[in-house]
Parts: sequence; structure tokens; C-alpha cells
Amino acid sequence: MRLWVVSHTYIVDLNCDKLKVMAALAVDGGKPLDITVIVPRTWKPGGVVGGTIRPQGYDQGNFRVVPVGNFSQTHQGLLCFRTELVSLLRQHPPDVIQVEQGTKSLAYAQLIALNRLLKLGAKRVLFTWWNLPYRLRPPLLWLERYNLHHTDGAIAGNRDAAAILRQRGYCGPVTVLPQLGVNEQQFCPRPQPEWAAALGLLPKDCPEEFTVGYIGRFVPEKGLRTLAEALAGLPELPWRWLLVGRGPLRAEVVARMQQAGLGDRLRWVESVPHADIPRYLNVMNALVLPSETTPHWKEQFGHVLIEAMACGVPVIGSDSGEIPHVIGDAGLVFPEGQVAALRDRLQSLMQRPALADDLAARGHQRAIAHFTNRVLAEKQLAFYDQVMIE
Repeated sequence: MRLWVVSHTYIVDLNCDKLKVMAALAVDGGKPLDITVIVPRTWKPGGVVGGTIRPQGYDQGNFRVVPVGNFSQTHQGLLCFRTELVSLLRQHPPDVIQVEQGTKSLAYAQLIALNRLLKLGAKRVLFTWWNLPYRLRPPLLWLERYNLHHTDGAIAGNRDAAAILRQRGYCGPVTVLPQLGVNEQQFCPRPQPEWAAALGLLPKDCPEEFTVGYIGRFVPEKGLRTLAEALAGLPELPWRWLLVGRGPLRAEVVARMQQAGLGDRLRWVESVPHADIPRYLNVMNALVLPSETTPHWKEQFGHVLIEAMACGVPVIGSDSGEIPHVIGDAGLVFPEGQVAALRDRLQSLMQRPALADDLAARGHQRAIAHFTNRVLAEKQLAFYDQVMIE
């Protein structure tokens, strides 16, 4: 089978890991799979104020990444490609075209139209994360209807996204799979006493200190205010708060902790390469993702949760969006925005080492059973088999 995957997501080579595993699994299973990944030649993930990424193409036999000239360098929905896409389709004609830009994607409409114009006969699959109800007016309404009408299978990144697809009128096959998995060789339990010392922390197995971790953007919808208030109410317990990331809420968090007389318990780290994230996770006693739903956003997955779980770190998450489904019974969940409830979960982990150890073990088992690149690759290949016979 010849598969095309189209998305700006894969401008980062690390994000291609699941697709590479798919290619290897197919070969090992005697079902050859040729994967062509189409990415924009130029992309600005931070918009006009961010940097510019120009991915490098490469070919590894049955797996290749091909940068293609693109229109719009900042907007996912407006992304579409220049005419060189036509020659690539003729050179590597696909059996399945998967576009991972949502239901209102111009790139998806473009590939649907070229599939028909060139008479390729490829099955068409879309991927969407979007998990909130919405209304559309023409021409976006017409664009989405066109895309859904010509879709043979859909992959939803979370349960709510699958429900939204049905609400929008899509009746074909749907499976729920996150876009990216976790590399269990990289994200695994591995003591980091030297790294902890460099951060001014005690080793995670030291009872005199409990390191609460947060990794992500410092923005209101990620619930940092709630986490700050929860920790401020536990001054008698020996915790440290390690924050990895960046964003406009940093100054407010610092001010709140200083007001509580706890400013010296904060540890800040910015601009961390993804390859170093396991080091930071492995100095934490717990990872907290306290996301809070807004009128225009709710947590679509929470990838850092599965990374922490794979590292054997107990997780606490709010009930925003997909978080409870990611955690299952392998961590603690609290009602989003509820300071007292989050404080209770934190206190339980700090004062009950046996509970923390149990959740660490269960989280690791859950990550390995459900969220590795291999597990997701196997499920995605099975979905293609379903789509091909529909």
C-alpha cells in the first residue's frame, strides 16, 4: 500500500516516529507499505513573531519526507501547496491520502480535487483534533461539506472530536487515536540525581522534598493560577515547583508565590529541547496538567501526560477535554478550576508514598499498553485495512 500523509505537524522529524514505525511494521509483517510525508517547505509555528522552520527532505527507501512549496506559512486551515504537488502525485501515486489539518482544510480539499482530476482512485482520510461545537457560514461551510462528503475514513484525536464529526454530518468510519505516540526507549524511568542537583532539587526518592512538575505554556487556559493557589495552601509541606516552558503568566505566578512567602520554592526552566524532557520528568515526584476549558478551547489530549506516565511519574490532571480519558485509573483527576480539589490530590501524593508508587506503576503500564508509537501504529494500520474494504 502506498500512503500519503500531509500535515505541517511533520516538519519536526521527531513527530514522524509513529509513521516510521508503521513503515517498519508493515515490512516485518509481509505487507509492504510505502509512506510519503508531505510537509510545507516553509512554516512559522509562532506566526509573524516566531521563528521560521524549513524542513529537510529525505528518503529512506519506503519512507520519505518531501517539503513542498506552500501558500500560507502560519495558518493551518489555509495551508495548501504549489503546483509541484501534481508531479509528486504522479511520481508516487497513493492508495490512501491522509491529511491532518482538520475538516475545513484547504490542503485536504486540494488533495481531494487532485485525486479526482488525476484519476488516482485513492482513499481519503482526514485527521482532526477539534473537540468543541461550532457554527460555520459559507464559504467555510461549503468547504467542510465538500471535505466530509469525500472522506472515506476519519481519525479523531480524542473522543469529543469523534462526536463533533458525527454532529457535522459525517457518517463514515471513525477511529479515535492521538496524532503522536510516545517513544518508550526515550521516555522511561531513569533516576536523575545529578540533574536534580543542577536544578537545586533533592533526588525524587528523598522524603524531605516533593517536586511538583508542570511542562507547557504559561497561559491562563493551562490552569497555572489554580495550581499556584493549590500549592500556596500547602506551606507546611516540603514541596518544590518545577516549571518548564514559557509564556506571559510567569510574572503573575512569581508574584503570587512571593506574596505567600514561597517564592524560593520555584524552579524555572525555559527553551528545553524535546530530547531533554525525560530528564526533567525524571526529577519530578508528580506531573500536574490543570487545564481549564474556555469558550474556544479545551484540552485536546495532553501529550505530556503520556510522557510522564511512561517515565513512571504519577500524574494529576483536570477533567478538561480528553485528560480523564488519557489518565484513566492510572492517575488522579480533579474538577477543573477547583483549587481545594487539586490541593487535596497534591496532599494525598505528598503524604501517601504508597499511593504515589502505585500510580507511578499503573501510569507506566498504561502508557506502554496504549500510547507507544508501536501501539498507535498497529491501530492505524488496522484502520487503513478497514477503510480499504469499505
